[in-house]
Amino acid sequence: MTSYESLVDPKLVVKLQTKGIKKFIAYEISVDAVKEKYGKHFNVILGDLHQEDDLRVLDYDGHHVFNNFSLRELGQPLYHEP
Repeated sequence: MTSYESLVDPKLVVKLQTKGIKKFIAYEISVDAVKEKYGKHFNVILGDLHQEDDLRVLDYDGHHVFNNFSLRELGQPLYHEP
């Protein structure tokens, strides 16, 4: 989850690069869908997202994410590669 306007926002891309993430495939998922799937954990993570230009990881387990959401819910991927 992020407070950035876009997953390919240049400031977010720089922040990810400082964490060693230079290229990625990302999906924007509706907040309501995520809230429904993650419940209390969503609220805990969201409560920590107060700073501007902030980023929080809701789920580190890619398998879990793909099991929680259908490919239709994920929508079109956003690609970033330097």
